Amino acid sequence: MSSRKSVDSAHLATLVGEDERVGRIAKHVRGLIEELGLDPEDHNLRRTDVRVAKMYLEMFRGLEDAAEPAVTTFPNEENYSHMVMEKDIPFYSMCAHHFVPFYGKAHIAYIPESRIIGLSKFARILDFYARRPQLQERLTEQVVSYFERELKPRGAMVVIEARHLCVEMRGVKKPGVMTVTSAIRGGFHEKAVREEFLDLLRR
Repeated sequence: MSSRKSVDSAHLATLVGEDERVGRIAKHVRGLIEELGLDPEDHNLRRTDVRVAKMYLEMFRGLEDAAEPAVTTFPNEENYSHMVMEKDIPFYSMCAHHFVPFYGKAHIAYIPESRIIGLSKFARILDFYARRPQLQERLTEQVVSYFERELKPRGAMVVIEARHLCVEMRGVKKPGVMTVTSAIRGGFHEKAVREEFLDLLRR
């Protein structure tokens, strides 16, 4: 019973702490609304400050974790030595320069050495780094570095294709522009391996 009470108390403390954060963020959002000459009590804007605050906390969950996701790896008992690839993994993130979304898909591959990873974890790792104010270049490097560090594979490669609303809605205003970034480690520096990766992307 005491264990259950401690869990409930911890959960309650988390909820109270989150409510306080929502209130602090909402106060700043309300100030922005007012600075733009809008009425925060207009029926369309009432509680918009709170909704935006909650949305930011949800979208920036990657900042709250104490460390990168703890992903279980498994022995490569089959001695598999070819490419493992997950492609077209959708993601959403927020541009660190303008706080507007960028979104698209990632293609992630590695060549195992002694350890392998569950396929569902590709998306989990991507989402962890995407849920924060981000740069596409940095996101690409963070994902490939995670695979390199945790699996110590023979090689790893990440390609991310994304549309940035800061390009489409402001500045040059070019809708539909796709930004592509890549990061390469180990065996993927070999031309034949890269070509296999790209050939799989085209299928």
